[in-house]
Formats: sequence, C-alpha cells, structure tokens
Amino acid sequence: MSNAEIVEVLELTVKLLELHDADPFKTKAFGVAAFYLDRFKSAELAEMNAAELVKLQGVGKSMANKIVGLVQTGKLPELDELMAQTPPGVLEMFKIKGIGAKKIGTIWRELGIDSLRELQLACENGQIARLKGFGEGTQQKIMESLAFLQSQTGKLRMDKADALAQLILEKLQTKFEKVAITGEIARRSETVETVQLLVGTAAIVKAQQGIGEIEWLTQNPKNSSPFVWRGKVNNAEIAVEIHLTIPERFENQRFVLSAAAAHLSQVSGSGKTLLQIVAAENHESDAAIYQKANLPYVVAEMREGQNEFDWAMRNEANTLVTWDSLKGILHNHSTYSDGKNTLEEMARFCQELGFEYLGIADHSQSATYAQGLSIEKVRQQHAEIDRLNAEFAASLKPFKILKGIESDILGDGSLDYPDEILATFDYVVASVHSNLTMPIEKATARLLRAIENPHTTILGHPTGRLLLSREGYPIDFKAVIDACAQHGVVIEINASPWRLDLDWRWIGYCLEKGVKLSINPDAHEKKGYFDMHYGVAMGRKGGLTQDMTFNALNLSEIEIYLKSRF
Repeated sequence: MSNAEIVEVLELTVKLLELHDADPFKTKAFGVAAFYLDRFKSAELAEMNAAELVKLQGVGKSMANKIVGLVQTGKLPELDELMAQTPPGVLEMFKIKGIGAKKIGTIWRELGIDSLRELQLACENGQIARLKGFGEGTQQKIMESLAFLQSQTGKLRMDKADALAQLILEKLQTKFEKVAITGEIARRSETVETVQLLVGTAAIVKAQQGIGEIEWLTQNPKNSSPFVWRGKVNNAEIAVEIHLTIPERFENQRFVLSAAAAHLSQVSGSGKTLLQIVAAENHESDAAIYQKANLPYVVAEMREGQNEFDWAMRNEANTLVTWDSLKGILHNHSTYSDGKNTLEEMARFCQELGFEYLGIADHSQSATYAQGLSIEKVRQQHAEIDRLNAEFAASLKPFKILKGIESDILGDGSLDYPDEILATFDYVVASVHSNLTMPIEKATARLLRAIENPHTTILGHPTGRLLLSREGYPIDFKAVIDACAQHGVVIEINASPWRLDLDWRWIGYCLEKGVKLSINPDAHEKKGYFDMHYGVAMGRKGGLTQDMTFNALNLSEIEIYLKSRF
C-alpha cells in the first residue's frame, strides 16, 4: 500500500467514527495519525515495522500495530466494523460538499435518511432546513451539491477513461488487426461519459462472440445491436461501446465516431456536410476527408463544433502546442511543502526529461494544511536553489531552478507574504485555496485584486474546480481575462487531470486578448510531470499555439521575460 492509501483508510475511519459518535479519544487518535502521516514523505510506511512506525509523530504503539496489520492484510478491523454498520447511501453522503460527518449523522439518525434520493426529497420539502444547526443556507448548499453529483454520475476523468480504454484496446488487439479508441477520449474530453472503441473486421458475428470472451466485460444485450457491443467493465459504472465495421469503412467510421455532431454538420463548398461526404465514399485518412470537402484540416482534439474551422482558416495545425514544444516545467511542489520528492530529486528528474528549467512553487505560509513555507523556510529553499544552480551551471547542458511560490490569494485578494518577501521570487503563481463559496461578484473582485498585484506572474487554477467532485467557484471569465491582458499576467492551464483548469473553452478568448497560458502540472512528485500531457491536450483543444504558451519559452527567454516585469 502507498502512503496515500494508508492515510485514506485512516481518514475514512475518522469520518465514520465521527458519524457514529464514537469515543472521542479513539477518534482523535486516528485523526492525529492521519494528519501527521499525510505529511510524512521520508519513507514508505508499508516498508516500516511497528518499532519504526511508533517513532513517527502522531503514531502510538496501538496505531503502529494497526498500520502493520493494514499493510499485511489490507484490512483495518475498526473500519470493517464501522462499514458494516453504515448504509451505503449514508457513505455516499460524504461526497456532498458543505456537510461533514456530524451533520450527516444528524440527518441519518434524526430523519432516518439513508440515501441520496431521500436526502434530496427532504431538502425539497424543507426538512433539512428545520434541523438544529442547519438552516436554509445549508439546505441550499446540499441541494446544489446533489445536483452537481447527479450530473456527473457515470462519468470518468480523462486519465481514468484513457487508462480503461487502453486496457480494452490491448485486449481487442489480440483478437483483431484494426482497432482504435474513438469518441470523447479521441477528442481528449476532460470528462468522459462513454468509453468507445472501433473494430474493423469482415466477420461481424464472430467478432461479437470474440468480445464476449473477454471475461471482465459485461454486455447489455438489450442496448446492443449487431454492429455495436454495449455494456461495461466489471465494477465500473461508465458505459462501454465497441463499434464494428468492415475494414474498408474503418477510417470513415473512426472519423465519424471521433467527431462531435456539430463538427460533422459543417457544410463544405459543395453544399454537403462532412457527414454526407464521409457516407458517400471510402477514404484512406481523415486528412483525405477534409481535402474532399475542401475544408481546412482540424486536429482530433478540436472536432467539437466550436469555431474550430475559423481557427483552422487562420492557423496551421502544426503551430499548436505539443509536449516537445515545452521547454520548462512550472508550478511544482517538493518536500519543502506537501510534495513527495525533494527539491533536488524534482530538479534532476526534470533535467533528465530534457527540460531547460524547473519552476519550484511550493505552498505559501497561509497554506498550513499543506505545510506552507514560513519566511525562514523560503530563505532555506532559496539557499538550496542557489547551491544546486551552481552545480547545474557547471554542466554542459543548460538547466536552472527558478525560484517560485504558489502564493495563496487571501479572502480580500491580497497575496500571502509581505512585498519584500514576494520580491525575492523569480515568479509568483497566485492561487485560491480557501473561501470557495463566494458569490460571483466577490470571487471575481478577489481575483482582480490579485491580478493587479505587481508580483503576480501566473494566475493558478482560476476556478478551483475538481472534476466530477467540486464545481469551480463562479467568476466573470471575461473580466478576469481582460485584467490579465491589462496587467501582463499569464493564466495557468493546470494539467492535473483532477483540475484541467483553465477550462479549454476560454482559451480562444485568452488568445484574442493576447494573454499567454502556462501548462503547469502542479506536480507533487516526479511522475506528476507527465500530467502535462493532459494539459497539452487541453491547450490543443482550445487552439493554443506554441507562441502563446508561456513555458514554451526557452531558459534564456523566460529569464529575460521575468526580469522585465520588475
């Protein structure tokens, strides 16, 4: 088990202990252990024995033995007992934003509600508002959270859907020569409702039988047809579709399945839509389809029916941002705050990947939940950066660590740290992490004040959204982007598949206003750098060109840019 998985088990135990109003001392013991172990980065907990664990802050002898048992058996007896006492619907209530274990316990015990459906009905008839300590405000927040959860049911984030599609692809490739991932995944949608693939085969009936032999796929016969297998992967709620076509129609069908209906309805010079042109004859490639339609080529990511042809008339597809066009990695965390790898480990791996610079941007002092850097810690980190940069300067290949910080945007829009400390950084990523329920006017005003701060270089994950889990706080996008244009502030495309924020639909307006975007992984460990692939996909989807990508600047160019701001 990873450290994160162990902490997750302990945190769930704390929630259920609170839910069941258990012994407060026991609840506190689990809570303290979870708190400190979440911040422990020096070793793998699963590799430590009880004698070693008990030396860690927050871990007593009893807790150390529980952790050893958890690692060895995959079970925690206290949690198993609590889970057996808790209806599944009550567990689902923990997904609701704005209420914790105590309030969930009150709803369950006082109203007998043990499902999300019953909870929604109780909100609609005002029962929740009448509970002591709740009120109309809490009831409204619960209703909004329920509505959001319902809208996300049956979806997966891009990374999870892509991994699932790759698993199915590999299995199908052992049976068929022509197989491709299509649909939303091919368009690199941030969330996916259907994992869709295409198989090209002359033996359609036999192919259906072959798919049925994959033991971890379960077909829905009612929804399937001779040319479409529909069902799901065992233990996953997302829909799976496997389309079947004859080999000579494979490229045509792949194109149709991988483009949104609005894209396929684009009318060509001949008066026919793209869909009609595809239906009329076979084509060897998607490029041949656009050529036949006398339309500019549109990359797969952009085939959404949202002005991509206007973009393609003015730009070449090869000007879009790619992984190879990125020269550095900005917005990353180390063990100075809540990262898993040391600063040196993060830097050397970044150099190994062929990048010219690493921008370290650990959390600022107000982010106590993430071990934000005190002013003294800032000075220590800067001294280590200077030492490491002296070593990198002696190497043949240019590489440098840039001194950054992810400064919390406080409630009034000011930045964490006094100006004299902010001035010691090469750049500042300004991000919101708290007070996420402000109305749009107040939330926008907070961002505008942060953007106006001369120390702000990059506006980090502008809406704070967590895909499928939390809606972003509402902001006036145009006002925020206009302010960034006025003050020369870069906007982040946070490449974490949990965020992908800024939403790709606003990239076009950024480009129109001359606002550069920075594809940042928000990496908390070395492997997090690879999340930039998702950020690149979002950039391409929105039409982001290399020349408007901030971290496509090479080391010399970005140093000149950063110095020119002060």
